[in-house]
Amino acid sequence: MTSAQELVAVFDEDGRPRPGVPRGRMREGGLWHACATILVRSPDGRRVYVHRRTDTKDVYPGLYDCWAGGVLADGETSDACAERELAEELGVRGVPLTRSFVARFVDPPIRYTAHVYEVRTDGPFTHQPEEVAEGWWMDLDDLRGKVDDPDWPLVPDGRALFHQWLARQGA
Repeated sequence: MTSAQELVAVFDEDGRPRPGVPRGRMREGGLWHACATILVRSPDGRRVYVHRRTDTKDVYPGLYDCWAGGVLADGETSDACAERELAEELGVRGVPLTRSFVARFVDPPIRYTAHVYEVRTDGPFTHQPEEVAEGWWMDLDDLRGKVDDPDWPLVPDGRALFHQWLARQGA
């Protein structure tokens, strides 16, 4: 089964679940869906793990991202998705995830509800070659500056979610 054929969870605008559809149909139709996204911080909280997406990603290829994560599979919970995506993308397993908040993101045709998590770990990291081209630690203050720079090629949803995360931190 290709990624485009994988069944993903979709929702109506009010967040009510609908029958799952193939990922390709969700993308083509701009259907509401849900994602789990995880901010990976160092154990002391001073650094964030940042990565560059591969040039072959179907959404925002080649851009930087400060979140790991992905689309909920049909019938999957956001907690299970967060654990799965963290393991798939970065090779991180068995670390406690903390739920942070839920937010909506719209950048037509992309429309989704983000279930936002945070984890503290020092790795080790093993990148999924289809998703992550490279990754590194970035000081939280440096990342704040980069996120505020509209010319830094960060994924739009990552920028929006990071600003919301910062606001919730009182920063």
